[in-house]
Amino acid sequence: MTRLNLLLVIAIIGSAMFLVHSHYEARRSFMALEAATKEATRLELEHERLQVERRAQASPLRIEQIAKQQLQMRLVTPGITQYVKPPADMAKPMEKKP
Repeated sequence: MTRLNLLLVIAIIGSAMFLVHSHYEARRSFMALEAATKEATRLELEHERLQVERRAQASPLRIEQIAKQQLQMRLVTPGITQYVKPPADMAKPMEKKP
């Protein structure tokens, strides 16, 4: 009878250890899931912020301001338009040599 009792005590201790280990692994997995969810949310918010920033950087008004301020560009008017004519020797079509 003592062997059976000893075997049952060992089985109970083993199952208790397995139960504790299972709960520990479940908690650890849950914490990893929570951390991954937080990271995904942070990355999603950062992606949205970057998308808004990219749209703001490419707005026509901003591009026009940069062209005027940094590149000293101005709007095209007929009074400042310059037409470039090719040199006289380039205007003639090239002749084929035999």
